[in-house]
Amino acid sequence: MAGMSERDVCREFCGYAGEKLRDHLAQIKRCAALLSEEQAWYRPNERSNSVANLVLHLTGNIRQWILGGLAGRPVERDRQGEFDARESVRKEEAVAGLDAAVREVCGVIEGLTPDDLMREYRIQAYTVSGVAAVMHVVEHFAFHTGQIVTTTKWLLDVDLSLYDEKGHRRDGRKADVP
Repeated sequence: MAGMSERDVCREFCGYAGEKLRDHLAQIKRCAALLSEEQAWYRPNERSNSVANLVLHLTGNIRQWILGGLAGRPVERDRQGEFDARESVRKEEAVAGLDAAVREVCGVIEGLTPDDLMREYRIQAYTVSGVAAVMHVVEHFAFHTGQIVTTTKWLLDVDLSLYDEKGHRRDGRKADVP
């Protein structure tokens, strides 16, 4: 990797960010497909979120941070409404909305330039660089994907591990990066 240009580093960073978002989306879709409508909206208590709430929340977050923040598109979001929703949309519809948002967001991220990554943006009352915005989105997405996987395991008693006992991917992906 020595001698990489700014453009090469940008392409590597943005490509990997998009790859991770698509990986996490695949896990979310896998979990949602296993859950009934009732299970998707299940909340063990009022301080916890359902899988469906987390799907709505992730959709709002990536749209606000990437489409609104980095791409400068108009985005309306009711963040609290994402958490307050109770069976307001069918699970399949929520997942389809997240899928569409991830596709659009990955297109934006994978088209960023080194200047875009270093520029400052004002997003959700924060001033952040493009790098920080992309990192925030990938990290946030991963965090809530873990919650969705854990909730699915609790509800269904299923093994959702992506890796076998030797640490190799079960999905057959041959990429050098896990």
